[in-house]
Amino acid sequence: MKKILAMALSLMLILSAFGFASAETLPTFDAIVLGESYTDVTATIKWLTHRTDLVENGALANYIAEFNKVYPNITVEFEGITDYAQDSLTRLTGSDDWGDIMMLPQVEASEYATYFAPYGDLATLAESYNFADAKAFENVVYGIPSTGNAQGIVYNKAVFEKAGITELPKTPDAFIAALKAIKDNTDAIPLYTNYAAGWTMGAWDAYIGGSATGNANFINIDMITNPAPFADNGNGTGPYAVYKILYDAVANGLIEDDYTTTDWEGCKGMINNGQIGCMVLGSWAFSQMRDAGPNGADIGYMSFPITVDGKQYASAGADYCYAINTKAELNNQIAAMVFVKWMTHESGFAYNEGGIPINKDGKYPDLYAAFDGIEFVPDTAAVDQQLVDDLNNESGLLINRAGDAKIQKIIEAAFNQTATFDEIMADWNADWAEAQETLSITAQ
Repeated sequence: MKKILAMALSLMLILSAFGFASAETLPTFDAIVLGESYTDVTATIKWLTHRTDLVENGALANYIAEFNKVYPNITVEFEGITDYAQDSLTRLTGSDDWGDIMMLPQVEASEYATYFAPYGDLATLAESYNFADAKAFENVVYGIPSTGNAQGIVYNKAVFEKAGITELPKTPDAFIAALKAIKDNTDAIPLYTNYAAGWTMGAWDAYIGGSATGNANFINIDMITNPAPFADNGNGTGPYAVYKILYDAVANGLIEDDYTTTDWEGCKGMINNGQIGCMVLGSWAFSQMRDAGPNGADIGYMSFPITVDGKQYASAGADYCYAINTKAELNNQIAAMVFVKWMTHESGFAYNEGGIPINKDGKYPDLYAAFDGIEFVPDTAAVDQQLVDDLNNESGLLINRAGDAKIQKIIEAAFNQTATFDEIMADWNADWAEAQETLSITAQ
């Protein structure tokens, strides 16, 4: 099956290259030339998005209006979904006619082809696009990233200055010291957890690979056979150091007074006006915090405070990816692919949202100036993605798979002093090792 699909994709590319692609052939993504390909296609397509903020402020409508200057016969309708992670899955698995484009939710890689149309061959697309392997399976790409994220911390420069912080912290100890300075010298909440939102807690998982180790292989390769990936390295690096920052901040009273009442939408204005010192979120959050009030110039973005052998690294990867309904009519699939190509090449979306550009010749936003000298580390693709998924599920830890409940438990334990941090990490290591044994993974 894998060979047949690869041959079919190669044939599509050849046909497209020689101008034979038509409404009877789904093109590969790289074969589309904006403003030249499929200008006669007429379709109405529906797009499901997690960016409810851009729906409400009219930004998505503006993007579509610009797209229609080039493709006036393609009508793009959109729907913003607040609880996107869960509701999009319900839509996807409940009906074939959910729409034409969605931001690909947490579906196991082996199921991509069941729901989504292929964009093309991974090796070909990886030549031109960052993070092309984010939603690929068996060398076929099923999702094109909307933007790329570096994993760091969004912070208020004015609060840091008022607290007397003259240098951005580069180690866990220095970061905790900075939070204490904010508490002692300002009225701001040092670290806002966003506990109540739930999904925001999953952000912490994103730092345990490249940011914490400098090792691109850690998440999808080395960690799979590591019997105790959450053990203390003793030098302020690795997953242990990442999660301990959160535990220590809570235990030392460096968060909001009542973590159960945090407000995701409200926190944007709070950090903009100096009521919050910082939040641990991907770079996608920068533009939202910057645009949430009159003090956008006060919003900054810094790398996660871990240093490995004297050098800092930043995990980097894809944000939500555009996926096209494999059950949609072919004409709609083509229109959808044209729109996705325009969004990644011409819209300026990634730049406007403070993201790493998807097309490799794209421009980086100014916020990455703080990452000068810091190496971006994308995770190496898994050798066996299904095994990675199975280990995640079997362990119950769901690393980078909506595993926000386990992060919430860190906050609860630290706040109520019901468990030490080392006890929590010991439990996680035990769960991981037990799952390895169940799946017959040889620990190394």
